[in-house]
Amino acid sequence: MEFKIHRTKETELIEGCRRHDQHAQRNVYEKYSGKMMALCCRYIKDRMNAEDVLVKSFMKVFEHINQFKGEGSFEGWMRRIVVNESLSYLRKNKSMYLETDIEAADYQPNYESLGGQLEADDLMNLINELPTGYRIVFNLYAIDGYSHKEIADELGISENTSKSQLSRARAQLQRQLIALEDKELQQSK
Repeated sequence: MEFKIHRTKETELIEGCRRHDQHAQRNVYEKYSGKMMALCCRYIKDRMNAEDVLVKSFMKVFEHINQFKGEGSFEGWMRRIVVNESLSYLRKNKSMYLETDIEAADYQPNYESLGGQLEADDLMNLINELPTGYRIVFNLYAIDGYSHKEIADELGISENTSKSQLSRARAQLQRQLIALEDKELQQSK
């Protein structure tokens, strides 16, 4: 019953946005802006630039709301717009420097050595420390669920470059996690 009420409220908000109702638009913004800002910040390190991308994303959401057909989740549809706007910002500002190393694409790091617990915030901080290209591909693949083909199409790179960037991101994250674990071990002695 609660899901149905939630879905009805969301449907009413979407319909209000289709009518350009500012109250409905404000409610959609208030409901989703926190999650979407976090998404922007995963791609764009500078908070002010991330906020600009967020605003542009919501403008696109409201401008293209009629393209949402109700198939899948509204939040998922919005997430796609925010990711695309973030990538567009990075492309325009030449912030994406992707390295190509096809030989490294097949390398799979060993995660078995990591036994400690890690908080989500700690992991997000480590991801944010990755070089731009690594961070973008890691976010798209591991967090947002894009395939290597979709990443390649979005970024204008080959699938092997996407795989290589992901492999390097994972390897660097593994090194960072091990260093963090070692540091915590030293502090506990």
